[in-house]
Amino acid sequence: MNNYLSIKNLSFEYPDGFKALDNISLNLAEKGRLGILGPNGAGKTTLLLHLNGILGKLNGDISLAGTPFTDENIKNIRKSVGLVFQDPDDQLFMPTVLEDVMFGPRNFGFSFDEAKDLALTALEKVKMLDFINKAPHHLSFGQKRKVAIASVLASKPDLIVLDEPSSNLDPASRRELIEILKTLNITIILVTHDLPMALEVCENSLILNNGKIKIIDSTYNILTNEKIMKENRLELPFGFALHHLED
Repeated sequence: MNNYLSIKNLSFEYPDGFKALDNISLNLAEKGRLGILGPNGAGKTTLLLHLNGILGKLNGDISLAGTPFTDENIKNIRKSVGLVFQDPDDQLFMPTVLEDVMFGPRNFGFSFDEAKDLALTALEKVKMLDFINKAPHHLSFGQKRKVAIASVLASKPDLIVLDEPSSNLDPASRRELIEILKTLNITIILVTHDLPMALEVCENSLILNNGKIKIIDSTYNILTNEKIMKENRLELPFGFALHHLED
């Protein structure tokens, strides 16, 4: 199914007149993994927020598994699309890790026992079961990031959207996160400046710049296209070699 997530002619202008999205269209297959790349101010976060209905009425069309993003469908859409913010402190606010991860399922109508089972399963996926009684504000940044992901997974979304998930992580925490994402049997959209992470996690990527999609292709093809990389102010880390990944 090539249009599990379908976006057609989506535009968005902020009240000050800044046009953040300009006629965006794309399709994503079920359990596909798409990287969204681009310089600062390109419209990436604006697109991400649209996928959870946060920015209100659409100028364009979005549907997930054939369900259009409309006012009457928005509660189900928000259950189906899990959004992981760049700063985990924006998502963690309960006294304990377990309560934080249970909050989403409880909010979506699961019973206490169902929510607890879902939370424990999600925490196991991110290897945070040993921290269920800890206060989130006592965790390291990397641990908070994993709990934030668990808090989204616990509601059993159909699509998970992550905004700069590797930012501020040390190398070991970043590696743990990549391995977690690679094990998830779910549709993933990854908004990131971490180009090597996009290459590992996402088979395909797009570049968004000035509110427009400049290219949609395999992540490898994009990262080896010197012209498109330069035009869109993207650069691989010094010393990072792509040649060993070539088929």
